[in-house]
Amino acid sequence: MSEPSIFTRILEGEIPAEILAETENVFAIRDIAPQAPVHLLVIPKSAAYRDVVELAASDPALMSEMVGLANTLAAEHADGDFRLVFNTGPGAGQTVFHVHAHVLAGGLDEGSLGG
Repeated sequence: MSEPSIFTRILEGEIPAEILAETENVFAIRDIAPQAPVHLLVIPKSAAYRDVVELAASDPALMSEMVGLANTLAAEHADGDFRLVFNTGPGAGQTVFHVHAHVLAGGLDEGSLGG
């Protein structure tokens, strides 16, 4: 059995973090190393999916819930416009293999963050 991810440990209260928003299946926190003026993470409470490809194939309703929460967060923390990024695999920068979405907002333009 693998060790719980940092996100599971946050959700269980083992690692402190401010939960900004929460639904029955998803929660959101601030990224500890922000890459944009607004950089939040939307995370399923279940660690069943390593990446967005597994999530989309197995539970599109959960993926939809993540996108919905991302939209709500962008409306609350920015001007409503946002970029939603899923890193998939180590070569793409994924370091935590518990699927999560990066909500980026706040003065981004086409060339920012790799366009």
